[in-house]
Amino acid sequence: MNIIASLTNSLTWKGDALAIAVFANPKSPKDAASPEIASETASETATKGFELSDALKKLDMQVLGCTISDLVTEGEFTGDRGASVSGRVGIDFAVRKVILIGLGEPAKASADDWRRAAAIAAKWAHREKIKSLALAFPNYNQDVAVTSQAIVEGILLATHQDKRFKSKDKQPLLLTQVEILETDPNLATPAIAKAKQIIDGVILARELVSAPANVVTPITLADTAQAIAAESEYFTAKILEKADCEALGMGAFLGVAQASELPPKFIHLTYSHGIPKHKLAIVGKGLTFDSGGLNLKTGAGSSIELMKTDMGGSAAALGAAKAIAHLQPKDIEVHFIVAACENMVSGRAMHPGDILTASNGKTIEVNNTDAEGRLTLADALVYADKLGVEAIVDLATLTGACVVALGEDIGGMWANDDAWAEAISEAAKNSGEKFWRMPLEKPYFDQLKSVVADFKNTGSRAGGAITGALFLQQFIDKTPAWAHLDVAGPVWSDRESGYNNAGGTGFAVRTLVNLISAYSA
Repeated sequence: MNIIASLTNSLTWKGDALAIAVFANPKSPKDAASPEIASETASETATKGFELSDALKKLDMQVLGCTISDLVTEGEFTGDRGASVSGRVGIDFAVRKVILIGLGEPAKASADDWRRAAAIAAKWAHREKIKSLALAFPNYNQDVAVTSQAIVEGILLATHQDKRFKSKDKQPLLLTQVEILETDPNLATPAIAKAKQIIDGVILARELVSAPANVVTPITLADTAQAIAAESEYFTAKILEKADCEALGMGAFLGVAQASELPPKFIHLTYSHGIPKHKLAIVGKGLTFDSGGLNLKTGAGSSIELMKTDMGGSAAALGAAKAIAHLQPKDIEVHFIVAACENMVSGRAMHPGDILTASNGKTIEVNNTDAEGRLTLADALVYADKLGVEAIVDLATLTGACVVALGEDIGGMWANDDAWAEAISEAAKNSGEKFWRMPLEKPYFDQLKSVVADFKNTGSRAGGAITGALFLQQFIDKTPAWAHLDVAGPVWSDRESGYNNAGGTGFAVRTLVNLISAYSA
């Protein structure tokens, strides 16, 4: 798909379809919280529904045959965030079809509204079998680069189709040309390129999560990391085999891996460009399949068929690494770490009640083999903690408890440092991805007390996401700032929503890219 910026305006553009994004009109004083502020004159002139601006009226009358006026009236269009109306313009017009998309109130608008509006336009174009599409969008905060990047991200995310495992593509994407109108190419073109580079990483993460466990294995993740390193002079890849992990005392990680026929792979990707002013580590949970072990996932609601997604944290880490390889931020060093394995059932499987020793010497009583992700992360965090970085963030599809607490669209965040938490929050906000900071409630750690070991790997169901984070914190010793992101809900979707299609979402890639970019500035 060719996406370009153009100084052409909507009055002179010719092609298949035009998408127009507009703000909602100001609310009538009658709708205000304080009725006494409404004057008789204001009431008479207040807008009911959506009123076309002078520029939009001119476009409607001169180019679109008053189609917009009809659509607004018939569709009761308000301009509210995400609202849209569309229709055919008719024959003998420069544009065949048009869609009007709401951005909501200007004061409440964010760049993500542009991203979502662009996604609405792109999905509509796909349904209508449109080949050439023009976008007439206002600039977000008068910033051409931010607007252009958000628009392109929305288009590419919405039109990505993962049909690798389908025998026949019944509805191929016909959209080949998208033009962002009245936009200076000199300002927009670098932003368009940046958006494509970031979404390249998101798509990698999506496809890793969506692929079945007989396609994406620990070996696949290691190969993916090596491929990223091979394409960039600023990346190096180190893959630790089972013997290497044994030498480092990674008893927690290897305890999980020991039942699988596939070998574990401990992945360490390093990005370094220039003289690093900051050193960060990103640790992703890499369970390519989680059967639950001897605490086998069984029965309705166990979601065992979706446990291919249990490497969503590692997919985000590798997706971010791929995007960073393209973007090449300077003066920063970033370590991407994944302890990749399967959690399977066999005669070699770890038992409930087994005691494992992590690489920092701490002992763990395994009271539930289905809480295995935190065991693999334990050794990965110890490894990252020894690298001399200033901050670590781990990402994991760790708990169902987090999904119960925050739903399927919001990730949980725990952090031991307020500044690091704020940096992650800002990076997430700019990406349109949602995290909610949760408490590291230290008294809850009492649930993990063990009679025979330093602690157990699970507590009670109450506060399960919190005790999971507290467990992981035991493996941070030297690094001053650490955060845990539980992404169990948002990495997968059973439905089309916003700019995500059903399947792997690539969640957290854009947050990680923004975070790294902020520290390289």
